[in-house]
Amino acid sequence: MKKTKIFAIMACMVMLISIACQKSMQYRALIVTGQNTTNWKVSTPVLKQILEQTGLFRVDIAISPEKGGDMKSFKPSFSKYNVVVLNYSGDSWSEDTKKAFVNYVSDGGGVVVYHSASSAFPGWKEYEEICGLTGWGGRSEINGPYIYFKDGRMVIDSTPGQAGWYGKTREFEVRTRNMEHPVMKGLPVRWMHGSDLLYARMRGPAKNLEVLATAFCDTSGNGTGRHEPVMMTINYGKGRVFHTTLGYPEGEESPALKCAGFITTFQRGTEWAASGNVTQSIPPDFPSAAGVSIRKDYKYLSLEENIAGLVNYDIGKSTKYYTGLQEYIRRAAGDKEKLLEIEKLMTGVLNNSSATVEAKKLVLRELSWMGTDYCIPAIRNLQSVPELKDEVSFALERLGIK
Repeated sequence: MKKTKIFAIMACMVMLISIACQKSMQYRALIVTGQNTTNWKVSTPVLKQILEQTGLFRVDIAISPEKGGDMKSFKPSFSKYNVVVLNYSGDSWSEDTKKAFVNYVSDGGGVVVYHSASSAFPGWKEYEEICGLTGWGGRSEINGPYIYFKDGRMVIDSTPGQAGWYGKTREFEVRTRNMEHPVMKGLPVRWMHGSDLLYARMRGPAKNLEVLATAFCDTSGNGTGRHEPVMMTINYGKGRVFHTTLGYPEGEESPALKCAGFITTFQRGTEWAASGNVTQSIPPDFPSAAGVSIRKDYKYLSLEENIAGLVNYDIGKSTKYYTGLQEYIRRAAGDKEKLLEIEKLMTGVLNNSSATVEAKKLVLRELSWMGTDYCIPAIRNLQSVPELKDEVSFALERLGIK
């Protein structure tokens, strides 16, 4: 095959890969955090990684001022995003920010209410309607009825009493209540969830609310002895809300956050909130009623960690280090100094005699379109490697080197 044909084919491949990446990154997501009753510094990087590993989301993070700070300065640009993930429970937002958020949801913005955000903003009527069910903060029957399941049916209970309760962290069974909803379609009816706080006695307006899943709260430690909602959806104006009470960040291990059941439903719920559809398949490690399934490697990887992991890349295995590197390149767009820093680390992979051929092929592919004169000597040094001959020629050609 002539070189011109090889270059043409490889150019098409790169273009198709680029188009696929652009298409896969369909949604912009914003995680709002900074004050919380749980450790947001543990949960936020994990939530970001969970979403980005789907290939569907570009995730930004908005961090509020510390408790007691000037909240008037906290003005996230909600309208720029397809979905806003609330990992927040702290000082009240300014009236302008509240209004902007309500308008965003009413006009069709997606929202994910995650775990302790269920307890945020007592007294904010619109927020309680957006959440559907809330707890703590002095809430009571004034805020709406208890919602739970009994004998397979949803119960609306107006009995007086405080809103919000949980006992000790423990593993528990989650029971799917709506098998046809896009978030839940294809999931088992029953599956075990990693050790977590089981929220109970949740109450609220419950307008346009659909309970997707429940968990049984036994009577130990003053538990309710009933099936409590753990996942639900709410329609607010034109907006879609996915509310999950799961995912307590319990130190470095955080089994609730790393449970494959939580990860999958969080990913699917966020996609549904952003679009109204779910395109993701059910992973093979999704838990069953027989036991919990934990993914232990969930943490946000630095640029250096992605480069180090890429060195041992083996085609057919996980692409997380490669996709992680691509994300750093994407975020550095327009920043020459940052792109050069990334290029130097990638060039180090080419110079590393221990790096796999597959790793060097991936690096050559990226450098072919974003590299500078810095990487050219390292690329030329690989011209004598038979397995890399075509990729080296292609990269040099695209970089304008004959």
